[in-house]
Amino acid sequence: MSFPKDHLETLWAPWRVEYFSRERINGEDFLAEAASTDDDAAHFVVCRRKNAFLILNKYPYSSGHLMAVPYKRTGRMEDLSADEALDVWNLAIHAQRLLREVTKADGFNVGFNIGTAGGAGFEEHLHLHIVPRWTGDQNFMPVLGGTRIIPEGLQPLYDKLVAADKNSQG
Repeated sequence: MSFPKDHLETLWAPWRVEYFSRERINGEDFLAEAASTDDDAAHFVVCRRKNAFLILNKYPYSSGHLMAVPYKRTGRMEDLSADEALDVWNLAIHAQRLLREVTKADGFNVGFNIGTAGGAGFEEHLHLHIVPRWTGDQNFMPVLGGTRIIPEGLQPLYDKLVAADKNSQG
């Protein structure tokens, strides 16, 4: 049996059309907007710390795809203070705990895409991706080049993550 390469050359992700087809206003920063909102649910902000916050990605690579985001708008890691970098990193650790509990994730892809050449879809505001993975599920390369299935809607998953975060503060 050969690997069905022809099936992996087309990426079908119709929910992302909202992201690509919307008119982008020069300087628009959805992360800065989420950072300053008083309506966390409308922006899928899961929790906040002093220097950073955790947000559910509206255009996920995998169900439960979270991002740890500093409040400071910068595209460069070296612009973050030690406290800002630590809050981002601690939120990545917290995100993994939440995702293990809520989605039963077996592993994670965690990383930054910095600059256009580094794969950043939005390079103006640094953010750390926390992407849950499951044993037997596809590996990271098909996520970039193949088809994926998002089994749960954003709102139900967001509600579960927020509840798990509140329980963790206990």
